[in-house]
Amino acid sequence: MRAVLRDTVLAEAPAEDLVRIEGNWYFPPASLTPGLFIESPTAYTCGWKGDAQYYSVLIAGEPQTDLAWSYPRPYPASLERVGRDFAGYIAFDPAVSVLD
Repeated sequence: MRAVLRDTVLAEAPAEDLVRIEGNWYFPPASLTPGLFIESPTAYTCGWKGDAQYYSVLIAGEPQTDLAWSYPRPYPASLERVGRDFAGYIAFDPAVSVLD
């Protein structure tokens, strides 16, 4: 599967390597295209997943604010709920197309 924004591939991995949570596909960190992601200062805590890390994405050298996020240290109960470790996996804003 691929995460694409304006003809730029942000991440690519086989479907079996992704994790689906609440309608979002989470890509493994190794699947990200290097050099496109910048940590954002945006803070958010999900009540059941934990503290999120947001990322801005560079498209044609311009940062697109907060289009991706991950949970670097998800709550242990969330790992049980999801049934798989998704620590550090990256999900994308709906502006990013996730394609088969």
